[in-house]
Amino acid sequence: MIKEYKTINEVVGPLMAIDKVEGIKYEELLEVRLSNGEIRRGQVLEIHEDKALVQIFEGTSGINLKESTARFLGHPLELGVSEDMVGRVFDGLGRPKDGGPEILAEKNVDINGEVINPVSRDYPDEFIQTGISAIDHLNTLVRGQKLPVFSGFGLPHKELAAQIARQATVLNADDDFAVVFAGIGITFEEAEFFMEDFRQTGAIDRSVVFMNLANDPAIERIATPRMALTAAEYLAYEKGMHVLVIMTDMTNYCEALREISAARREVPGRRGYPGYLYTNLATLYERAGRIRGLKGSVTQIPILTMPEDDKTHPIPDLTGYITEGQIILSRELDKNGIQPPIDVLPSLSRLKDKGTGEGKTRKDHAPTMNQLFAAYAQGKQAKELAVVLGDSALSDVDKIYAKFAERFEEEYVNQGFYENRSIEETLDLGWELLAMLPRTELKRIKDDMLDEYLTEGV
Repeated sequence: MIKEYKTINEVVGPLMAIDKVEGIKYEELLEVRLSNGEIRRGQVLEIHEDKALVQIFEGTSGINLKESTARFLGHPLELGVSEDMVGRVFDGLGRPKDGGPEILAEKNVDINGEVINPVSRDYPDEFIQTGISAIDHLNTLVRGQKLPVFSGFGLPHKELAAQIARQATVLNADDDFAVVFAGIGITFEEAEFFMEDFRQTGAIDRSVVFMNLANDPAIERIATPRMALTAAEYLAYEKGMHVLVIMTDMTNYCEALREISAARREVPGRRGYPGYLYTNLATLYERAGRIRGLKGSVTQIPILTMPEDDKTHPIPDLTGYITEGQIILSRELDKNGIQPPIDVLPSLSRLKDKGTGEGKTRKDHAPTMNQLFAAYAQGKQAKELAVVLGDSALSDVDKIYAKFAERFEEEYVNQGFYENRSIEETLDLGWELLAMLPRTELKRIKDDMLDEYLTEGV
């Protein structure tokens, strides 16, 4: 029998202290019944002897301490999962938000997930095509990887997220592909943008969407990515699907963590974020992967906005330690009208070599990737030199590299948010650009491959 407590002692912000409790556990759910009959849900944050500190999802305003009662439910926050979730929209706590019927759950699952045994993990090595040249060719995403996007305020990361959700697919695979999208602390306008895009393009038919808006409680923001990852793990490991999880904006998630930490009067770490920020983020990012013996996989693209475009800020800094690379958006490219404004040179996918080559993409993938990187870097240097010393200071080869860098940005990176390029189209475009350079400059590609693919004099 569930016991009711009338021993609510104190309320501070979204936190509530309850005395004389027995047998409760960390992260256990509770219900608080107010004097007017309203019921609010919460979660246990801390237990000390017979005292519990809990956080109320809907906030504590209007709660009369003497006349309210609390009952602990004996289980943590759970999500009812079913294949019927695909094509549906939920709020940050997993409640239907699209006007459709309640989900008939196959089972209820703890949203904190289960730890994957490192020995049972399978190595990520299967190519995922996003249709975006700067990612597919130069910073390849593979199945089971976690590859974040580092953006800045005002940059078009929401358009990039919607494009990846629309276009992503696993090549040469018969298994079902699904996208789980988590909007974390986003504005109403952003939520409308994603929903309109998903519905118009039909992406909603293979998507599970969780939306937590900016005016929703901070504690709900903490739960939203866990809800999304729980749905993804169910579809991947129990239904054999390839699942891509897109989470935006992780900065809002970290701000919610900081808000809760401050309310608990914890000693702050760097820039006021809690000292356990690294560990907390790792509990989310490490839920990506493949498991030996199971068909499905969970691939993650977390998106975060860097405060003041600072890569050393704790959020991008710690995210970079945990994940396998990063895609960085450039404010300069955005100002020049390059869309998507992916800054190729500092971007990195640490697993790109594992998902490319014959049988996965094409045998010329890796050599052309290395050559394009090198040529673009040299072209950027030539352009910077011309700014300082003038065009007359450049050699003839430097001038060719400078033109190459301009065409690379205009034709290769700048593809817009609605062009879906296959990897073959991207590779062919790369060869077209490399044909600008003298053959003697193409030192990273073997002669037999140059003979097969290079078109002279383009």
